[in-house]
Amino acid sequence: MIFNYFYVDMVTSITQGVKVSVETFFQPDHSRRGEFVFAYRITIENKSENTVQLLRRHWHIYDGMGIWREVEGEGVIGETPVIEPGHMHQYVSGCHLIAPMGKMKGTYLMVRTMDGQYFDVIIPEFQMIAPFMLN
Repeated sequence: MIFNYFYVDMVTSITQGVKVSVETFFQPDHSRRGEFVFAYRITIENKSENTVQLLRRHWHIYDGMGIWREVEGEGVIGETPVIEPGHMHQYVSGCHLIAPMGKMKGTYLMVRTMDGQYFDVIIPEFQMIAPFMLN
């Protein structure tokens, strides 16, 4: 996927051997007054010794205008990827905000395939800020 974007931020966290990295990008060609569009690329790396499967996502989205919303659902972009030890899964999604800045954080519900043990993986909080706000 090719972006016409401005790189904004990258954050990382590790939960039970699963590393989640997030890069955010402002999308000026898709934004207009009153609607600011951001893309984010998430890389999930399995640094544990167990195969895991991502089952669900749960997001908390905070808009700079004081609006808060929650999004929960199965998988990510229509997939419930199985990630073997030493492998990764990457996807791109997006978020529309009313303000030129906001933030997101959340969790993935995962399961270890060998023993059926469920666990939450933290998606680190990341900022979405239109570049003109940084001047």
